[in-house]
Amino acid sequence: MRILITSDWYSPAVNGVVTSVKNLRRELERRGHEVRVLTLSQNRRSWEKDGVTYLGSIAAGLVYPGARLRTVLAGKQVRKLISWRPDVVHSQCEFSTFFLARRIAEELDIPLVHTYHTVYEDYTHYFSPSVRFGKQAVAVFSRWVAARTDCLIAPTGKVRLLLQGYGVRQPVFVVPSGIDLTPFAEEADPWRTAVLRASLDIPADRTVLVFVGRLAEEKNVDELLRCRAAMGERPVTLLLVGDGPDRPRLERVAGDLGLRVPDVVFAGMVPPEQVADWYRLGDVFVSASTSETQGLTYIEALAAGVPAICRADDCLTGVIRDGENGWQYRSEADFQAKLEQFLAQSHHRERMGRNARAMAENFSARVFARRVEAIYEEQIQRHAVRPLYREVSA
Repeated sequence: MRILITSDWYSPAVNGVVTSVKNLRRELERRGHEVRVLTLSQNRRSWEKDGVTYLGSIAAGLVYPGARLRTVLAGKQVRKLISWRPDVVHSQCEFSTFFLARRIAEELDIPLVHTYHTVYEDYTHYFSPSVRFGKQAVAVFSRWVAARTDCLIAPTGKVRLLLQGYGVRQPVFVVPSGIDLTPFAEEADPWRTAVLRASLDIPADRTVLVFVGRLAEEKNVDELLRCRAAMGERPVTLLLVGDGPDRPRLERVAGDLGLRVPDVVFAGMVPPEQVADWYRLGDVFVSASTSETQGLTYIEALAAGVPAICRADDCLTGVIRDGENGWQYRSEADFQAKLEQFLAQSHHRERMGRNARAMAENFSARVFARRVEAIYEEQIQRHAVRPLYREVSA
């Protein structure tokens, strides 16, 4: 097949959508398909490289964090992709590139598959002072997008139920986004771990709770800071890996709670190729977010052999299993209880690490690509017989 993937984000940007798209493209190409990507550049210049078309764009963070809007008409680039004649278009974002994906699919009369990555309800504070109005706007917008596709892919059952609650009538397939497990499969290098800990002023005898992700309001990192503050003088470090618009405020919150290094460490952004090492710095992965559609960082942590203690959420059903590879907690007091249980069961940590790795195998990029490939084939077949139905009904 010839497959065109469209996304408002791609390298060098780093987020869950980019990770999903890159893994999908790589695995589809390994399966013998020809894949091209249409995306936005990080500036006003347009160019093409290695099968990726970058369109000039400007930042539009007031619409959505990290959002960009294209600044060019893109007629030349679109005509070139139409001449390539893809068999299916797979859109990954609902804004700038979605309209181009729809245009290409309509002109070629081919299926448009769309992955719904983001629970926009949790981001209404970026564009609406009214939570109620924001959620209504999200529902209307989601129905509008869905109605212009042949089908949707949801990373979890949580997202499918949400879309159905919005009144979406298109078929919605649940396919968890896959990750490349290779970087996480290696065992931790004790020397590398010791050097990283020393560079962060984390004593060797401390238990490390690691969070990896964007520091933004919807991630609810405040809760993790409060949970750490409640531990008092316990030899526990909360390691926050990542950056984002909420970092200055979170640093002030940590100070107000009396948290200093090594009780809390803001590590900032780290190179993507090194992120597995940073997960392995943790004895346990922690997250208080309920805004995830799937939460690739949870899977990455498990793949690195790190058990998890995370705020209970529907997206974690079947992923984090209490007492096997971590725990889901439902209150700050419950977090403390689960952590105490983890600390008290040091002899079970190795078993939980093995269970974590085994669970992550279900979310490999290879399995992901195979499932998406099957959806493409089904939609192409359905699209091919539509003219027959039209002739019969006429």
